[in-house]
Amino acid sequence: MTDGTDHPHGPQPDPASGSGGGYGYPPGRIPDGYGYPGPAQPNPYQPEPAQGPGQGFGPLQPPPQQQAEAFSSTPQPDWQALADRTEALQRKRRTLKVGIGALVVVVVAAGAGFFVLGGSDEPDDKPVVATSGSPSPSGSGEQSADPKAPEDDSPTVEGEPNLLRDRTGRMGIALGPGASLGELAKRTEVRFKGTAESYAQGAEAAVDVTKSFTVSTRAYNVSETGSRMAVSQGDGVSYSFELGFEVVNGKKAWVFRVQTGDKGQAATAQQVVADNVDTVRNWVLLTGTYDAEKKTIALWVDDKLAGQAPVSGVWAGPGPLQLGRARHHGIWSAAWDGPLDHVRVFDTALTQEAVTGLKNNKVDKKSKQTHSWLI
Repeated sequence: MTDGTDHPHGPQPDPASGSGGGYGYPPGRIPDGYGYPGPAQPNPYQPEPAQGPGQGFGPLQPPPQQQAEAFSSTPQPDWQALADRTEALQRKRRTLKVGIGALVVVVVAAGAGFFVLGGSDEPDDKPVVATSGSPSPSGSGEQSADPKAPEDDSPTVEGEPNLLRDRTGRMGIALGPGASLGELAKRTEVRFKGTAESYAQGAEAAVDVTKSFTVSTRAYNVSETGSRMAVSQGDGVSYSFELGFEVVNGKKAWVFRVQTGDKGQAATAQQVVADNVDTVRNWVLLTGTYDAEKKTIALWVDDKLAGQAPVSGVWAGPGPLQLGRARHHGIWSAAWDGPLDHVRVFDTALTQEAVTGLKNNKVDKKSKQTHSWLI
């Protein structure tokens, strides 16, 4: 027995060594225009050097007056203005180079910033959420953490994939080797195969059966024969209570049964049966209650009362809560075949209004829910 996306821009590459001009221009060649002087040309304003005798002018020289008139007929350039212009062009060239370099730096810096910020130019004023689910404090210190942590809706205990998490209390339910979890839209169910190893067991008893209590689950039954118990409690010689499917007097029925005697005899068991409803391959909410003051048990199918029965009390047999099986005469039997979810336990006998709330997956605030799994 088991208990149970933009990339950052790179810097502008330097020109190859020995290539000269840089930025893609061949050595010794800077393009004309944009303030740059062209390639070196002969100066049109530079006079030819004086020619002496025997150098092509003949033996006679014109009079000095004619030489002066000939020389003065060619205008002389303003050497100072040319020097000033050349210096200005050089300054402009240096300024342009500095500007281009600064622009490259700005572009690279902007690209790196864009990459770091995730490529978004919209401000994000939401707090960063830590792995624990709690928002971390912002850098400005003006935002405070949300005091309400997000609700954990995982079906199992963290790090324990085969241990159902108790959403209300602290009692986990361990899956047997033949049971498994199934994921559906926005919910999880536990699935049983109708075999001896297909069950789940709590760590302890979920309710004190000597006092008022309610047990409820959504169930889907596949089998049309035999005894199939969805929820029970006890691992001694007998169950204390069991809730599920059984063929009663030849009819397929839902049943809620309690044991009133300490030996688990059939004669000391009391039950409520619903045999006029569909019991196979149909989701149904089964709810059983025990009112310790009135000494009555009752069975609801969905939110309709199927019936009540008087009892002398419920025997407090030893052992924990069980899913998918029940204890009969010291052996395990009544293996459930199909899935279950929305398993709840209350330490009070629910009223009609409260059971109707369960049908709509709502718990009455006045109800004292002590445990819940797969909600």
